[in-house]
Amino acid sequence: MRFLITLSYDGTNYKGYQSQPGMYTIQEQIENALTKINNGKRTTFTSSGRTDKGVHAKMQCGHADLEVKITEYKLKRAMNSNLPEDIHVIKTEIVPDNFHARYNVVEKTYEYYINIGEYNPLERNYVFQYNYHLNVEKMKDGIKYLLGEHDFRSFVTENKEKENCIRTISTATVEKINKDIIKFTFTGNGFLRYQIRNMVGILIRVGEEKESPEYVEKFLNKKDRSTGGKTAPAEGLYLTNIKYIK
Repeated sequence: MRFLITLSYDGTNYKGYQSQPGMYTIQEQIENALTKINNGKRTTFTSSGRTDKGVHAKMQCGHADLEVKITEYKLKRAMNSNLPEDIHVIKTEIVPDNFHARYNVVEKTYEYYINIGEYNPLERNYVFQYNYHLNVEKMKDGIKYLLGEHDFRSFVTENKEKENCIRTISTATVEKINKDIIKFTFTGNGFLRYQIRNMVGILIRVGEEKESPEYVEKFLNKKDRSTGGKTAPAEGLYLTNIKYIK
């Protein structure tokens, strides 16, 4: 029986989502819990995608196939009883055997948070402690260039010469949610590794007034990461929503 499992996690103490030999990862903890529930049979958890070290998820999804007979409610309770406190299952539901947590994704939403006020040690793992003024209005002008379908090769840190880097972003906003915190929101049909953090990095340069808002479009059209641009830290990034075709 295939289950779609929705969960959240604090990525602070993990070496990222994906299982790696000898590393403490989120996927490893989820699969250990599922294996125990599945009468000791090693069980794979296939997620919508991976998040990097230090990145958090308000909503992450994945599927798993279980041989044991168990209700949705009992699976949720059993998983939460066997997971560490920084990972929590929100919902479980039975889905068709051909459902795939990665390939059935329609869109994903990420949020990124920056503190431009006084350094806050309590939020250092959850909000990027930039702690300097940024021109939000100019960043609002710059972020508009990221909307639509583009080749986002300029925002991919790894060598992507042969990979398809075309993605569509349907929402790209930046706003001050209080006097100190800036929130970026990106919704799209998919995102490449480091893409969100690299886009935020360029927008920070616009907010610093080191580049004009139009520079975002110029940098995007270069399709060349080697021309520069900082990667924003992982700590401010959250996967917040996933929509599926079921």
